[in-house]
Amino acid sequence: MMKREDKNTIINGLVQRLSEYKHFYLTDIGNLNAKDTSDLRRKCHEQQIKLVVVKNKLLKKAFEQAQGKYDELYPLLKEATSVMFTNTGNAPARLIKEFRKDHSKPLLKAAYVEESVYLGDEQLDALSNLKSREELIADIVLLLQSPMRNVLGALQSSGNTITGILKTLEEKNNS
Repeated sequence: MMKREDKNTIINGLVQRLSEYKHFYLTDIGNLNAKDTSDLRRKCHEQQIKLVVVKNKLLKKAFEQAQGKYDELYPLLKEATSVMFTNTGNAPARLIKEFRKDHSKPLLKAAYVEESVYLGDEQLDALSNLKSREELIADIVLLLQSPMRNVLGALQSSGNTITGILKTLEEKNNS
């Protein structure tokens, strides 16, 4: 039996992680053997994903204390639940898809990404295709660079034309 102090410590730790990480995935890794679980943990660590196995009641209490809207997730807090905390929204989905090439789990129960809730394992493809904040910024920078390059190119190529026109006008005024 777990002491109330220990439960509160775990809940407080979860609340802190919920505020520290922008995104999280609720998964089922039950029935993975020790070797596979260890392998999954290692892969998570390599991708800066924090994997935590937690009791559903404690996770629900953490959700209630945290500053977020997690009500939709409560019905999913059944059976074995593990949480993948991340700051890159699509990283756990990509990791799960890759890991499941050789394993039947983890199964996705839900994901909380960009303040949106994705319910069910069938959301895995959509989540893995989401662009991270960094990828979106890179796309915007490329989009902004393209018109700028066109303007600079036009100015450079027409620079000779402008110079020629100015010389012609200057010669005309001088004559």
